[in-house]
Amino acid sequence: MDRGGPALALEVMAKAQHPIPLDVAFHVAAGELLALVGPSGSGKTTLLRTIAGLWTPADARVRLGDNCWLDTRARVNLPPHKRRVGLVFQNYALFPHMSAVQNVMAAMDRADRAEAARLLDLVNLQGLEDRKPAQLSGGQQQRVAVARALARRPQALLLDEPFSAVDRATREKLYGEIIALRAHLNMPVVLVTHDVNEAQLLADRMVVIHAGQMVREGTTAEVMADADALRTLGLRELAAMLPATLAEHLDDGLTRLETPAGPLFLPKIDIAAGTRVQVRIMAHDIILSRPRPEGLSAPNILAATVTKVVPGDGPGMLVHLAVGGHILLARITKRAADQLALHPGETVYAIVKSMSVARDHVTRTTDRAGTLQSP
Repeated sequence: MDRGGPALALEVMAKAQHPIPLDVAFHVAAGELLALVGPSGSGKTTLLRTIAGLWTPADARVRLGDNCWLDTRARVNLPPHKRRVGLVFQNYALFPHMSAVQNVMAAMDRADRAEAARLLDLVNLQGLEDRKPAQLSGGQQQRVAVARALARRPQALLLDEPFSAVDRATREKLYGEIIALRAHLNMPVVLVTHDVNEAQLLADRMVVIHAGQMVREGTTAEVMADADALRTLGLRELAAMLPATLAEHLDDGLTRLETPAGPLFLPKIDIAAGTRVQVRIMAHDIILSRPRPEGLSAPNILAATVTKVVPGDGPGMLVHLAVGGHILLARITKRAADQLALHPGETVYAIVKSMSVARDHVTRTTDRAGTLQSP
């Protein structure tokens, strides 16, 4: 699992008519996390099963670097145990009669307790090696499942709705641990989720799928600014990511973040000062003003330049805003856009209420070397 292994990209193409119409193709670079996002029944898990060798579409190809795992036209179809894949299920699928370390060792070609313990330590389960699943919390069980997937020494890691069975607080902790874990992985990672917030916080790129068809593929910023993708995901999910550094915790219960657009004040975040983070700001939580407003209860006022104004199907408009070299999105009414006379190149001020940013919309980030930015 060190990052010095061979860099192998994953290429996937799958077409079928049954059990659902399917026509999707994508690639995932080594060290990259790609999120497959879409409503239930859209074919996301079917694609994971195709990669893992658990299902074969009528016309499909799966390659990892120069290794061909599946090519229906060439009649190549490696069985699951010959594909170097680690798969994490949403229901954990642990052996109830085995301890945590035994569950991890069960996935190894040759049982190695020391290596299993190292993997459990990697997912922050040191000291819990001998507990059985019933003695672990849901979050701890999910960590065991991740360690077991890594025990196969996989060349690709597949995560099928891995956080859906845990509560919100546990989910927030697991997000941070997945981000930290990626510092140790030099493999493509595919995450299946219906949670757009989860995809934006964790993924480098997204593929939006609807009824087995690929609606959009691109970086998270590109996808979240795409009208067709948003119709599939829902306009309420429209958001942008803003990088920041946690500057200080204030006595009044707020945390000050420094962003490329200026300071941002949010309810206290349990992260140390100096940590780099990314903040997910919902488009419907941004208010726009032409003059810089005064006397507001909202302390977050960011200077921005309008780069694009996109009309919607109804009374809404989507405004793209350049702030310190990054893009924010604001969802306002056409009436408001007309009243403000918004056009590309205009200067406006984006107002964000402190209490509108949910705690799980702030996550730590990794630097280019892949190390977690935390104390």
